[in-house]
Amino acid sequence: MSVNRHLSRTIAMQSLYEWDFHPNADIMEITHRVMKPVEKDVDVEYLDRVVKGTAKSMKEIDELITKAAPEWPIDQISVIDKSILRLSGYELLKDKDIPPKVAINEAVEIAKTFGGENSSKFINGVLGTLYRNSDRYVEETAQPAADEPKDA
Repeated sequence: MSVNRHLSRTIAMQSLYEWDFHPNADIMEITHRVMKPVEKDVDVEYLDRVVKGTAKSMKEIDELITKAAPEWPIDQISVIDKSILRLSGYELLKDKDIPPKVAINEAVEIAKTFGGENSSKFINGVLGTLYRNSDRYVEETAQPAADEPKDA
């Protein structure tokens, strides 16, 4: 059995998207219904962890998104972009099992698939700001080019 983390992440985003329209519904019921047709390919443990974590941390993540994109009030961000930002914001800031670059790259890919024309750039910019302002941020050191001696 091969589980697909990208598919699992997409289902998490779709579940958060639907939950935005039905905030009184049980997020896990939504998630398991959305997952059902592709369940054999889903990392259920990961999916449950990130959906529960995102739902629990949503108010804090929304506040951080608002600070990172002050010209875009949270209620003016499209529901799809908001769902991607919430999920990837959770992964980036709260889930130490997900490397920050993976969270950002996956969010950008999902935005290219599901978002609008500028979604991927917007999401990349907001997440970059969230990452740089987080305690997980590590400044990258310049790597010598492949043809340069490492001790030069």
